[in-house]
Amino acid sequence: MVSVGEPWKGYASRAAASVMAGLRNATTSSTTPNSRIYNVAGPGGVLQRVFDPVVAERISAIMPSTMPSLRSIARFAIGSAQVALGPLAQGASAGSPASCPANTQLSCHNTTMQTNLCCFNAPGGQLLQTQFWDTDPATGPSDSWTVHGLWPDRCDGTYDQFCDTAREYTNITAILQSYGKTDLLSYMGTYWKDYGGDDETFWEHEWGKHGTCISTFDPKCYTGYTKQEEVVDFFQKTVDLFKGLPTYKTLAAAGITPSSSKTYTSAAIESAISKVTGHQVTIGCSSGALNEIWYHYNVKGSVQTGTFQATEPDGTKSTCPATGVKYLPKGGSGGGGGTPTTPPSGGPTGAPFTGSGYLNVNSGGCLISAGKWYTSGTCATFKAKAAGSGFTLTSSKGNCGIVSGAFTCGSGVTLTTFTSSNGDLAYSGKTAFYADSKPSGATQATVYTASHSTSILLTWQTV
Repeated sequence: MVSVGEPWKGYASRAAASVMAGLRNATTSSTTPNSRIYNVAGPGGVLQRVFDPVVAERISAIMPSTMPSLRSIARFAIGSAQVALGPLAQGASAGSPASCPANTQLSCHNTTMQTNLCCFNAPGGQLLQTQFWDTDPATGPSDSWTVHGLWPDRCDGTYDQFCDTAREYTNITAILQSYGKTDLLSYMGTYWKDYGGDDETFWEHEWGKHGTCISTFDPKCYTGYTKQEEVVDFFQKTVDLFKGLPTYKTLAAAGITPSSSKTYTSAAIESAISKVTGHQVTIGCSSGALNEIWYHYNVKGSVQTGTFQATEPDGTKSTCPATGVKYLPKGGSGGGGGTPTTPPSGGPTGAPFTGSGYLNVNSGGCLISAGKWYTSGTCATFKAKAAGSGFTLTSSKGNCGIVSGAFTCGSGVTLTTFTSSNGDLAYSGKTAFYADSKPSGATQATVYTASHSTSILLTWQTV
């Protein structure tokens, strides 16, 4: 019997004819709604990702439908297959990753057994930088793909996961803040988005499932190791790679742009990308619509400081149809702006502040997990808890409170006791909050308690 692990929304599954028979008998263990992937135990119990829509159709009576997912790339010159990324900028207290010899062998291409796994990533020798194109709900800017993760695959398409339970940290934001990585966090808040609005949990999952399986991130690979510095390296490296892979611009340069009416061939999409990387990429579709890309690399040296060399996929096959591939706009029509932020259907707007809910803005949009006003993306879920004559609020970022006159949520924030009036959030008895202007696109606006040019009301919607 082939066992199927718990899928995570968007995690690309891999098409594999060799597991078709097993899939017909597969059973699921705790699936999640809208999942795109199934983790399938292959030869020797080693996991494989399966996201072939044909496979999904044949097993639809047994398991929920799957959807593909792909993303990544490193900094390289157009037409070059190699990308050299220097050492990461570290906080003052961070140690140094291993110094690797010049004759270090390329991962997945070694001719002798490698024992120094601080300079040779194994068993996950092929690194995948994976990217999302989410349109429903839309995440991230309307003219950019977003980060999915950085995955260490074995050289045959199988992979390991959750390799060190002791380092499955659940405070990614706090760790990055402790190393002064405010710019990195800000970038991730725009380009590394969870479609459900819970970025922190998404980041925790990517680190715990994939980051802990990158051997060169082992704490023993650092000189003067400072606790959790490998987490900083993981997220910084992933973002650095992503920045060098402007998928939206690459496709647009080839005349492939989001449209509600046009369709494209898989060959045209893959050709546009391969002209930049020099190698095949893996593309994924959901219901015939492009929604993921995986870029494949081998690494010479450590993942922290080594050279990324583009390579062919490690057994993964693209799952989009040969023709008629849709590339839908995030704005819902044409190729225009972002999708207005509207919360999923839930309880009534203006309901009492209890349990879980959204903080909707009366003039459009809602608050996201850091407490900012956003009109193009996904609303955050806040939790309200009774406190004295009012209530407190928390989000995935942490406690919510008024900090220096601004509504703020995050680690280290002291809880503020709020009240409500006619279903609107109130602070010090007043329901009026303010911003400098209404945000648009990827812009986020700070919400103030003192008078600014734009007045808003924050209304609770129970979910």
